[in-house]
Amino acid sequence: MGKGGNSEDVVADKEEVGEENMAAWLLGIKTLKIQPFILPPLGPNDVKVRIKAVGICGSDVHHFKTMRCANFIVKKPMVIGHECAGIIEEVGSEVKNVVVGDRVALEPGISCNRCSLCRNGQYNLCREMKFFGSPPTNGSLANQLPDNVSLEEGAMCEPLSVGIHACRRAQVGPETNVLIMGSGPIGLVTMLAARAFGAPRIVLVDVDDQRLAIAKELGADHVVRVSTNIQDLDEEVAIIQTAMVSAVDVSFDCVGFNKTMSTALNATRAGGKVCLVGLAQSEMTVPLTPAAAREVDIVGIFRYRNTWPLCLEFLRSGKIDVKPLITHRFSFSQKDIDEAFETSARGGNAIKVMFNL
Repeated sequence: MGKGGNSEDVVADKEEVGEENMAAWLLGIKTLKIQPFILPPLGPNDVKVRIKAVGICGSDVHHFKTMRCANFIVKKPMVIGHECAGIIEEVGSEVKNVVVGDRVALEPGISCNRCSLCRNGQYNLCREMKFFGSPPTNGSLANQLPDNVSLEEGAMCEPLSVGIHACRRAQVGPETNVLIMGSGPIGLVTMLAARAFGAPRIVLVDVDDQRLAIAKELGADHVVRVSTNIQDLDEEVAIIQTAMVSAVDVSFDCVGFNKTMSTALNATRAGGKVCLVGLAQSEMTVPLTPAAAREVDIVGIFRYRNTWPLCLEFLRSGKIDVKPLITHRFSFSQKDIDEAFETSARGGNAIKVMFNL
């Protein structure tokens, strides 16, 4: 795997660092501009990748709309985007496992590889993680694509990795009935991952009929429309449990609001698990004591780790098909960038908005 360069290390002299590249810079709230980006020098363990497909992530939309996502705040102009795939154009002198012309999917985080978390294999929790398209870092790890996996599918490895990591953390298997709160892009990839892990029955919950219809088309066994009113929670939990037919073994909250987490905790069987995936609220008020009295385990996830090989195998084998998730495509122009982000921000029938370069 070759590491991409970090723009923070780039010196100002263009003659020393080489060529310019055009990039989409986030300059302010709902202000994206295509401007030059000075490419960093290629190190011995680096590869240069010509990006060909980039998806818009929910975190990109948060940055676009508010200049922040959870505790990550944009304090200076930043190149946005991290769900990507492309073709290797140049390799460093020490790179042995990929060559020029290889098609690769990029894992957008580089950890320190020195701290105790990294040494224990939990590199996604590294405090020195440089995660591309997340403040303050602008670059990534290259994973070779199988011949039958497209560049767009390669870019989808990033969101799919969230679902795969969540299913691993919650230990989803052939006897696990799964409830998913939220049928946005992350809820949907979590559904696809859960099915690939063998989950026999999956119920998705959302406030949006359009999103639920998409979830049903993609393979949800049942969908339940709920309200945003916390007073409806008990009635909705009963409907969810009926829809599951059997007990809810594992619930994934792919939203992260008081109500979605409370619903997940109350709907999950005694001895089951609730996995918090979405991070919409930094603090929540939830019925923790009743859940603890039923020994409902709560696990969290942050991004992912060691997921790309399994993602690529699921895509290669056809066990997971992410192509239907790509609902809108745009080119790399100022007009298209503006329209693409507005489309993604509106939600509705826009699941994954993809740039083709």
